[in-house]
Amino acid sequence: MTEPTAAPLVQPRGGAFLIEDRAPDDVFTFEDLSNEHLDIARTVDQFWANEVEPNLDAIRQQKPGLALSILRKSAELGLAAIAIPERFGGMAMDLPSVMIASEHLARDGSYGSWHSAHTGIGTLPVLFFGTEEQKQRYLPRLASAELLAAYALTEPWAGSDALAVRARADLSADRKYYVLNGQKMWITNGGAADLFTVFAKVGGEKFTAFLVERSLGGVTSGAEEHKMGMKGSSTTAVYFDNVKVPVENVLGEVGRGHVIAFNILNIGRLKLGAGALGGAKDVIAICLRYAKERKAFGTTIAQFGAIQHKLAEMAIRTYAVESTVWRVVGLIESQLRLSSQQRSSATTVELKAVEEYAAECSMIKVYASEMLDYVVDEGVQIHGGYGYHQDYAVERAYRDSRINRIFEGTNEINRLLITGMLLKRASRGQLALMPAIQTPRNAPAGEMRYNGDQEELRLVRNAKKAALLTIGIAYQRFREELEKQQEILTSLSDIIMETFAMESVLLRSRKLAASGKGANAADMTAVFLRDAMARVDVSARNVVGACSDGYVRQENVMALRQLVNYDPIDSIQLRRNVANRSLAAGSYLV
Repeated sequence: MTEPTAAPLVQPRGGAFLIEDRAPDDVFTFEDLSNEHLDIARTVDQFWANEVEPNLDAIRQQKPGLALSILRKSAELGLAAIAIPERFGGMAMDLPSVMIASEHLARDGSYGSWHSAHTGIGTLPVLFFGTEEQKQRYLPRLASAELLAAYALTEPWAGSDALAVRARADLSADRKYYVLNGQKMWITNGGAADLFTVFAKVGGEKFTAFLVERSLGGVTSGAEEHKMGMKGSSTTAVYFDNVKVPVENVLGEVGRGHVIAFNILNIGRLKLGAGALGGAKDVIAICLRYAKERKAFGTTIAQFGAIQHKLAEMAIRTYAVESTVWRVVGLIESQLRLSSQQRSSATTVELKAVEEYAAECSMIKVYASEMLDYVVDEGVQIHGGYGYHQDYAVERAYRDSRINRIFEGTNEINRLLITGMLLKRASRGQLALMPAIQTPRNAPAGEMRYNGDQEELRLVRNAKKAALLTIGIAYQRFREELEKQQEILTSLSDIIMETFAMESVLLRSRKLAASGKGANAADMTAVFLRDAMARVDVSARNVVGACSDGYVRQENVMALRQLVNYDPIDSIQLRRNVANRSLAAGSYLV
C-alpha cells in the first residue's frame, strides 16, 4: 500500500483553470512522485526486461497463450492488482501508482494492450460498480489474472454513439436470468477473455451493464482482426447467443449502464495519457541513439540543425503532456484527500473525483494521443528510409500509435465533449464561466510587454482571456444551439487545451526553478508558450470569423490581436539547447 500522495491541498472545480490563477505549489508534477512510486517504475522496468522484451517478437506474432502467461507473471508481482483493495488480493495503491505503471508498460502496444485492457476497462467496472458479492467473486481472480477481463461496448452500428447499441437482454419468465443476444466488435482481449462487461438494452430500451462469463455458454469470439498496429494484441468480435446471465450479474442498476460506460471511459482517457508518455519517451530514446550513430556528409546527423529541431520539438511536446497529465492526477488526488472524511465508500469518492475533471481527462486523451502521433512520425523521419522498414522499432511505434486517436472515444468526440462539458457545468452553477466570458472584451488595450517570467505569465493569462473571449462570442451567436456547431466547438476545445497546457508547463517550470533546477524545462517552456499561443491565435480567428461579421467582427479581431500578440525569441538556440542536453543524456530529459 502506497503512502498518500503529496498532492497540493487545493480543490479547484473542473474547468476552473480558465477563470482562476494558480501558483506553482498548487500543482502536482512528476517531480512530486515519492520514492515508492519510483520503485514501482523500477519494478515494471525489470519485469519488462526479464519477461516482455525477450518475447516481443513471439507476442507480436500472436503465439498462442504467450501474452496471457506473461500477464499472469506480472500478476505475481502485483502489477495486475495495483488499484484493487488488499481484502480482494490487491495492492491498494493510489492513482499515481496506477499511472506510473501504465507509463512504463507502454513501450509496446501489443503486450501493453493485453495488460491495460485487463487492469483498466476490464477490471475497473467491477471495482467501481460491483456489489460486495460481485467484488468478492471476481476481484481476487482478476487480481491474479486467473480470469482475463474485457470490456464489450462497441458494436458494428454503435461506435461513437455508444447508446445506440442493439444488443438485447430479456428477463426470463422465472426472473432468474436475462437472455442476452447481440454482437460486439473491436473487443480488446476478445479472443481469450473469461469475463466481459457487456452493455445491452433490457427489453430493447434500458441501457444496462452485465458481467458475463464465457463459461455461461453461448459466448463465442470471432477471428482475430488484421490491424494496422498492435498486431500482437487480441482484437475480435464477440457474439452472445441466448446467453443466460444470472440476475445477480447485473452491474449497477438496470437502465443506468451509461453511468458505468462514461465513467470508465473517463479513467481510460486519463490512463491513455500515461501510456502516450511511455511510448513517446521510448521513441525519443531510440531516435537520440540513432542520431548519434547515423553518419551523413562526414558527421553524425545529431549535429544537424534540422535533426536537432525535431529532437527538441519531440521533447517539448512530451514535456507539455507530462505536465498536464500529472497536474490532472494531482487534482483528482487532492479531491480524494479532501473528501476522505465523507462516509461514502472510497470507490464512490474516487468516481466523483474523476467525474469532476471529466473535461480535463478528455483534454489529456486528445493532447497526448496527438503528441504521440507527432513523436512517432518524426521518429520515422529521423530514421529516413530505415524508419519505413519493419526491422526498426519506430516503424512499429508509428503503426501502434494511430489507434490512440480512435479508442476511448475518438478525438473528434472528445473535442466536442471538452467545451460541451464546461458549458454544461456553467449552466448548472458548477463553474462560474458565464460571468467570466463577459470580461475579456473589456481588458485594457495595449498591455505592457515584460521580460522573462513576467512575459510568460502574461502569455498564459492572455491565452485564458482569448479562450473566454471566443467562448463568449460563440455563445452569444448560437446560445443553446452551439452544441450543434461542431467546427466551432472543435476550435474552442483546441484553445482550451492549449491554455491548460500553457499554464501547466509554466507552473511546473517555475516549481523546478524554485528548487534550483529546471534550466532545460525553462527553455522548453519558453518555446512551447509562444508556439501554443500561435495555435490559439489560429483557432480563435476561426471562431471569430464564423461567429461575427461586419463591424462586430472587426471589434472582435482587434480584441483578439491585443491578447495573442507576443515578441519573438531565439527559439532556434533554445531548441538546440534542449536537443544537445537530450543527446548528452541519451533520453528524454527535464
